[in-house]
Amino acid sequence: MALVVGAAIVDQGRVLAARRTQPAAAAGRWEFPGGKVEEGEAPDEALVREIAEELECGIEVSTWLDPVVPLPGGHELSVAVAWLVRGVPVPLEHDELRWLSADELDSVDWLEADRPFLAELAEVLSA
Repeated sequence: MALVVGAAIVDQGRVLAARRTQPAAAAGRWEFPGGKVEEGEAPDEALVREIAEELECGIEVSTWLDPVVPLPGGHELSVAVAWLVRGVPVPLEHDELRWLSADELDSVDWLEADRPFLAELAEVLSA
């Protein structure tokens, strides 16, 4: 089973949400940015690489959230809390980025796979 990793990038008590442009079924909906773990790559390394490629910024992975969510096509999604450590995120593969506080998490239309992480993330943001 292939692992897909997402980053809940936290900075100043807010988390970064990214709006998808493709595929058509996901366009306009929000996600935690990230991507597939490549063969021989650790999940933490994959997440740092994907965020550098997608957002031109650097992160440091902190902790992994529960649960692991099954995705279509035999993939699984795991999301980590990560701290922004270098640069400002630039949306290269998304059409919009938003920084959301704990009480703003419900203000965007999250992809179904990302929703199971929101409750635990709200606790992290409120701590």
